[in-house]
Amino acid sequence: MKRLVPSLLSLASTAALAQRDLKEIPSTDAAVEQASFQLAPGLEVNLFAQDPMIAKPIQMAWDEKGRLWVASSAIYPHIKPGQEQADKIVVLEDTDHDGKADKSTVFYEGLIIPTGILPGDGGAYVANSTELLFMKDTDGDGRADETKVLLSGFGTEDTHHILHSIKRGPDGCIYMNQSVYIHAHIETPFGVRRLMGSGIWQFRPETGRLEVFSMGQVNPWGHVWDKWGQSFTTDGAYGEGINYTFPGATFICLPNQLPRILKGLNPGQPKQAGLEVISGRHFPDDWQGTLITNDFRGHRVNHFKVTDQGSGFASQQLEDVIKSDHGSFRPIDCRMGPDGALYIADWFNPIIQHGEVDFRDERRDHTHGRIWRVSVKGRALCPRVDYAKASVEELIALLKEPEQWVRLEAKQEIMSRIGKAPEKVDEVLEAIHASNLRSFLSGADAKGISSEWMWLLTQLPTGHGPNGTAINPDAALKVCAAIFKSPLPEARALAVRMAGYYALFETVSEETRSALATNAQEAVSDTSARVRLEAVNALRRVGTAAATEKAVMILDHPMDE
Repeated sequence: MKRLVPSLLSLASTAALAQRDLKEIPSTDAAVEQASFQLAPGLEVNLFAQDPMIAKPIQMAWDEKGRLWVASSAIYPHIKPGQEQADKIVVLEDTDHDGKADKSTVFYEGLIIPTGILPGDGGAYVANSTELLFMKDTDGDGRADETKVLLSGFGTEDTHHILHSIKRGPDGCIYMNQSVYIHAHIETPFGVRRLMGSGIWQFRPETGRLEVFSMGQVNPWGHVWDKWGQSFTTDGAYGEGINYTFPGATFICLPNQLPRILKGLNPGQPKQAGLEVISGRHFPDDWQGTLITNDFRGHRVNHFKVTDQGSGFASQQLEDVIKSDHGSFRPIDCRMGPDGALYIADWFNPIIQHGEVDFRDERRDHTHGRIWRVSVKGRALCPRVDYAKASVEELIALLKEPEQWVRLEAKQEIMSRIGKAPEKVDEVLEAIHASNLRSFLSGADAKGISSEWMWLLTQLPTGHGPNGTAINPDAALKVCAAIFKSPLPEARALAVRMAGYYALFETVSEETRSALATNAQEAVSDTSARVRLEAVNALRRVGTAAATEKAVMILDHPMDE
C-alpha cells in the first residue's frame, strides 16, 4: 500500500500540471464531445439534456414520477464578494419517452453550491452548504415554496468536501457523505452528533435520528447498495477503486487515525466519483450487480464486478463503459433511469476541483453541463410504473421486480400511504401479511425470505397500531431471530444487522436486549465470515460488558483483513 502512494501523488501532480498548462480549450459542441466517446461493445449513447436546460450538474436523482432532479452550481468553486446566491435545483422530464428531456423546471433558485439532491416524502432533500434542507411545492406550480432546515452545523472548510451525495438506503434511511476537511457538530433530538472529518451519515427523517454509519476515506463521493443491502463506496481523492463499507467501518483519513484502517478493493485506481449498481431487465445478465463509477480526471466511466471474499468482497475491473479524449468530459454521477438505461452527469469543464489552479481562473466553465443516456442496442427498455395508481397488493408484488429502483420506490409508496393515513395502517399491513409476510412476521417460516421483505420490516412503524398489529422493536427482534435460521448467509447477515438497528430503540425491553445479545453470540460462531462481522457490530450497539465479552469470541475463528 505504501509503495502506491508516491505513484498516486505523481499522477495527481501530473493532472494538476496539465490543467495549469492548458492552452487549447476543448470544443463546447455536444456533438464533438459525443463523437469522442468509445463505448463498451453493445452499448449506445445519446444526449438526454444539456445547457441551457441545466448547467453544471453535481448530483442527480429520479423521483417516483420518472423525473430527473439535478443539483447544479454555476458558483462553484466559491462565491465572489457581492455575487448573487443563485444556484439551482432543476427538474428534467422526458414527456414523450424518446430518451431526451423536453421539459425543464427550476424547482428552486437561490442556493450556494448545492451538492446533494434526493426527491421523496412529498418534496426534496437538498444539501446546501452547512445545512440539509427539505423543500416542498405546496401549490402545484412545480417550484418550492416551503423550505425547512432539517439539520445544520455541517462544516464548509472545503467546497468540494461539504455535505454531499444524498441517497435513500434500502432501509429507508437517508445517507449523506462529508469529506476529510469538514468538521460537523449537529444538534438532534437524540443529542449532539459530531464527525470531525470524512465519513457517511445515516439519517432517519421520520424520527430525526442521525448517526455516523462509517468513518474515513478522503473524499467519498459514491455510495450504493447491493441486493442484500451491503454498501460500496468510491473516493474522489484517493486510489482504492471500490470500497466495501459497513456500520463502523474505518478508512484512511479517519479523524485521529485509529489503527484498524480498511483498504479499498482495487489499489492503484484513480480518483472516482459517483457509484451505481446495474440492475433491471434492459441490461444483459452478465451486467447484473456490477458497479459503475466515474474516473472524472481520466475522462472515463469505469465498470467493476464484485464477488464474495471472506467477510467482505473482491473487485475486478471490467472494460470501461465510456472512455474519451475530450478534455472537458467530466463524468461525476451515474444513475439507472426508470427506462432501464444508465444516465451519466457530465460536469463538463477543462478545469476541475479548485486545488490545482486559481479559483477565478478564466478557463473555468460555469455555463455548460450535460446528461448522457447509455442504453443497450437491440434490447427492450423497462416498463414504466405508476406507483400512485398501484394497489397495495400491486406494490407488494413490485418488491419482486428485477429493477432495484422499482423495489425502492414501491417500499416508499407503501410507507407514504401509512404516513398519510395512520388509520389505514391495519389495512396496509394486512395486505403485506397476505402476500406471504404473515408467516415471516410470526417467525413460523424463515425460508424464501427476500432482502426486500427484510428491509420493509425496518421501515414499518415502530409503535403499536390501532389494533396492536404494527411492528414494535421487541416484535421486530423476534422476527430477526427467526430469519437467522435461514440457510442463506446473506439473509442471516442482514438479520443480525437489523437486530443491531433495533437495539438502538430506547423502548426495547431488557429481556429482548438480552435475547439479542444471545442471538448475536450465536452469530459470532456462524460458518459465514460476513455473519460473524455483523454479529460483532450488533454487539457493539448493545454496548454492555457482557456484549463485549461475547464479541471477542470471534477471535476463536479465522480472521481476514
